[in-house]
Amino acid sequence: MIGTTGERREIRDRFGFWRRSWAMVTKEFIQLRRDRVSFAMIVMIPVMQLLLFGYAINTTPHHLPSAVLLQEDSDLARSVLKALENTAYFRFTREVHDVDEFDNLLKSGKVLFGVEIPRGFERAVRRGDKPALLVAADATDPIAASSALGSLGMLVQTALQHDLYIGDPPNLPFEIRAHARYNPAAESRLNIVPGLVGTILTMTMLIFTALSVTREIERGTMESLLSMPIKPVEVMLGKIIPYILVGFVQAFLIINIGVFLFGVPVLGSLFLLAALSTLFIAANLAIGYTFSTVAQNQLQAIQMSFMFFLPSILLSGFMFPFAGMPVWAQYLGEGLPLTHYLRIVRAIMLKGATMQNLGYDSLALTALMLFAMAIAVMRFRRTLD
Repeated sequence: MIGTTGERREIRDRFGFWRRSWAMVTKEFIQLRRDRVSFAMIVMIPVMQLLLFGYAINTTPHHLPSAVLLQEDSDLARSVLKALENTAYFRFTREVHDVDEFDNLLKSGKVLFGVEIPRGFERAVRRGDKPALLVAADATDPIAASSALGSLGMLVQTALQHDLYIGDPPNLPFEIRAHARYNPAAESRLNIVPGLVGTILTMTMLIFTALSVTREIERGTMESLLSMPIKPVEVMLGKIIPYILVGFVQAFLIINIGVFLFGVPVLGSLFLLAALSTLFIAANLAIGYTFSTVAQNQLQAIQMSFMFFLPSILLSGFMFPFAGMPVWAQYLGEGLPLTHYLRIVRAIMLKGATMQNLGYDSLALTALMLFAMAIAVMRFRRTLD
């Protein structure tokens, strides 16, 4: 009889265990259904990764923006340019008229390649002098430049046989001089280390400020903050300015480690780099602050930050060549602060670029910062209401 009672108690405890466990499972599913932001992240993050890696990422980019300095307008020169385009690596978007404009386009990053056809080129070819054709490449992104430069001679010779020759093509009647500027040894650290300044700042600044308002709500200090005679803009600035100083410290550490340990040069103005870094940090802080006004708790704020950080890494040109992405992906990338800051920090450190070369990206960063701040203030006012 005692054994029977013990067996019944064991069976009852076993069923009670599974019943209580199932009740907790049901509770978690109900909670997950209520937490729509978390559920959206569960669905959207793998879908976004699949779409971006499947459609937007291309490690062998083609049709890269190029400029041409055409010092003579001859049939042979035009045939050479057409042959370069037929290689599928070059897409001529600019025609310049002097060397300074040629250099400025490469330094500003508006083109990745520059082709210079010298004066008297066709006459020298006909005399058999084998003149030189200059192809200058912006090698700050070694992946984008190496594939085009590595197969340049063979592809051009193959393409020229359709335009100039009948039958088997002879040896190339001119010399191709390929200059990989700013990173002639194609060292990946010169590309990665400056990019890490932007990616680390993006991640940390987003998370720090994304937690700012939600932390106040969860700790119950938001009511005390709302009772104070303070405006939404003043609250936002009070929460953002300390993290600008934190961002400066991070940028200072990364750049110094890059210079002294990895040998990354800083050819441009440190003052200009600091000023534009401030602009970039402020833009990311404003975006993170907006997330904090939308999220209902700190977990949602972190999830939103990572949801923004993922496309920033993939579409900014940090991991994959920006110019090799489809047009729609480039449009999305232009709306990310990290895209413009990567161009800025690499241009200043590796090219010695000035404000004249960085006008477009500086204006884009300013516009993104003001837009994010406007949304953040409007969202915070709704929180106050």
